[in-house]
Amino acid sequence: MTIKRLVAAMLLATGSNSVLAEESFTVQDIQVEGLQRVALGAALNNLPFNIGDSVTDYTLSRSIRTLYGAGHFDDIRVFRDGNTVIYRLRERPTINNIEFSGNKDIKDDQLNDSLAGNRIQIGEPLDKTILKNIENGLTEFYHGVGKYQAKVDVKVTYLPRNRVNLKFEFEEGDPASVRQINIVGNHIFPNEELLSVVESKQDMPWWRFWSSDRYQKQTLQGDFEKINSYYLDRGYLRFNIDSSQVAVSPDKKAVYVTMNVTEGEQYKISDISFVGDLIGQEEFIRSILPLEKGQLYNGALVTFTEENIARLLARFGYANSRVRTIPNINDVTKEVALTISVDPGKRVYVRRIDVKGNANTRDEVIRRELRQMEGAWLSNDSLELSKDRIQRLMYIEKVDFATSPVPGVDDLVDVGFTIKEQPSGSFNAGVSYGSFQGLSFQIGVEQNNFMGSGNAAGINLSTSKYQKGITLSYTDPYFTLDGVSLGGQVFYSDRDYSSLSSNLEAYNQQIYGFGANIGYPINEFNRLNFGANVSVNKIKSIQEYDQLRHFRAVLLDAQNPDGGYNFTNLELSSGWLHSTLNRGLFPTAGRMVSLTLRATTPNSDLQYFKTNFEAQQYIPLSNDHQWSFRTKLELGYGNGYGNKNGYDYTLPFTENFYGGGTNLRGFENRIIGPRAIFRSPSFVPGVPDPINGGTNFPTDPTNDFYNVSMRSIGGNALAMLTLELITPTPFLKDENRNSVRTSIFVDAGNVWDTEFDINRYANLVQLRQDNREPFLADYSDASLIRASAGVSVQWISPMGPLTFSLAKIIKKYEGDLQENFSFNIGTTF
Repeated sequence: MTIKRLVAAMLLATGSNSVLAEESFTVQDIQVEGLQRVALGAALNNLPFNIGDSVTDYTLSRSIRTLYGAGHFDDIRVFRDGNTVIYRLRERPTINNIEFSGNKDIKDDQLNDSLAGNRIQIGEPLDKTILKNIENGLTEFYHGVGKYQAKVDVKVTYLPRNRVNLKFEFEEGDPASVRQINIVGNHIFPNEELLSVVESKQDMPWWRFWSSDRYQKQTLQGDFEKINSYYLDRGYLRFNIDSSQVAVSPDKKAVYVTMNVTEGEQYKISDISFVGDLIGQEEFIRSILPLEKGQLYNGALVTFTEENIARLLARFGYANSRVRTIPNINDVTKEVALTISVDPGKRVYVRRIDVKGNANTRDEVIRRELRQMEGAWLSNDSLELSKDRIQRLMYIEKVDFATSPVPGVDDLVDVGFTIKEQPSGSFNAGVSYGSFQGLSFQIGVEQNNFMGSGNAAGINLSTSKYQKGITLSYTDPYFTLDGVSLGGQVFYSDRDYSSLSSNLEAYNQQIYGFGANIGYPINEFNRLNFGANVSVNKIKSIQEYDQLRHFRAVLLDAQNPDGGYNFTNLELSSGWLHSTLNRGLFPTAGRMVSLTLRATTPNSDLQYFKTNFEAQQYIPLSNDHQWSFRTKLELGYGNGYGNKNGYDYTLPFTENFYGGGTNLRGFENRIIGPRAIFRSPSFVPGVPDPINGGTNFPTDPTNDFYNVSMRSIGGNALAMLTLELITPTPFLKDENRNSVRTSIFVDAGNVWDTEFDINRYANLVQLRQDNREPFLADYSDASLIRASAGVSVQWISPMGPLTFSLAKIIKKYEGDLQENFSFNIGTTF
């Protein structure tokens, strides 16, 4: 084949010495050589001409540029043989594998995402010109985070079939430390005061191991803004950072930062005015305005004012409003007049709301929590409230929402809620061990989102050394469309507390019954609940200790003293719940307050009431809520009302409060509280009887003696306080952060009996067989607070929530029968 002409212009760009004639000709054929991976049709589609077209030098030049633009070729040469155009191509090699070595500051996933944005990924052709830019960009990144010794090298290994492997080798080196920060030109505030507000720290001593003096460019830029804000918030409106320099030491291990500033003078606000459209809310806006005439200019308050006005406008559907403050500075009087410009823009409406990610939960279950409606104007408050309500559901882990403009329309948006679900049911398996209680188990099944309906259904089975029971329950939180809930339960339990592991004074109780409850929403954060419960109780094999005298006198059948205690109660309940928690499980912000009152009706066999109060507060300590502080207060009180046979009713011992276990971690279940008292008379021998051996006679009751049981009987009053620091879980990925919670806690509290009269035993003798037996006073005084401290880890596993806690008792009393260390694995939150 004879080469007639070479294409001169483009071969200068490609390194070829071919020359092409200037005259035009008609293409009779197009030949492409060197294709391996790229299909012939794909290559021809990039040419700006076809067979039969008349072409010139310019057309051929443009065809080479077009082929290069397709990104598949490293070298392109074009030849002409008569009226045949011949392209000789060398394809770019295909990336077979990408490997990273030595990178610590940048994770593999981040690198892969960045490379993919530059079309450097497995299966794509390799553009070598991009590699150098990537090397430079990564090196600049390391310089930005203070690693001036860092090096990045890309090694290309060629493989058969025109493939390559890429290996990115990193030498990150040690970060440079901030050796010194100099501020030049400041006279009003000393260096120490200004440096205390910045994040960059200089020349930290070795014992400040929790702080870092590592240099980072972005951190330094933020520090400039903090210093600027520090002056603006104190009226120095003309403050300016004139220049800054960062000098790197020769060994690249330290940097020296210098800021040159002009402080200026303080300015006061002389006037505040508004321009623009305030949508009829000017009077309200002025009433909440934090700025006042005569006060020093404060940049933070100005920004806060702008944000407040924008949030107010967003409540009325003006989501794209623009609020800015225009200062009119008088340098002679050192005053500034503020003009607040308000442009609400168009009111924005919601066209459609989409819900994604709810694989198990029905769409209507999510939508009934929405407070932003389709067709209504867009309200940020309604969107945030909708997010909070969805996130409070026990089967939702995380909720995000985003708005997207409708193409071609400037006043319509679509809203998308993205849901991340978590296990809505649980197969509960609890195991606990203590020095006195021993080993106990619990097993149960519960479903908070039954078949995706949002309804709670459960069958709970429990078994241990002292208790067996079953409870069936079902609750529909939206029995009506306006949020009225309806639920019911059936239960049966057989409790045998004769085992020492129960920690209770021995008795056997069978209880069964059923109940129903209904709830009414008052508003978004408050709810009222009412319920009714019928229970049948059978108690036998009970130790007749002294505190049972009222209970015995009221219920015991004098004709059958060994028949035990049988009673049926109709119990009514009412409650109030206030919740602003941001999540259903593992909340990090907000509060929850509940108050419940339960009381039996006058026609029940026993007449009593019982009230519980609980308050929890979560205070975020960091913007990402990984650090949060929790306080919990729990109070309880119960007693009887009315009388029978001359005896006042008291709270039945089966309804008593107990301390230890879930409400006082570190102590065994039900270990804290009053103990049973057994009172016995003293005897003196009678006249000797030669036949019967004589008879003993009781003395005066003032000579009685008593002993205190090691087992608890509970009390009618309870007070518990928890202080808990929620911390990030070590070695946990961010995506699992909402499924695992680690906390450091202190629990303190007590259970006591307000009806117990210790004075009745003041002059009696207590019999104690060993040092472990408790003193009577230790279990009748409400001021004897117990406390424990420890670490708790909670995990929402695929089978449901689990809790693991390690606790050490830090305050106890003689007779607590509790070692200083315990662990618990269970499902209690």
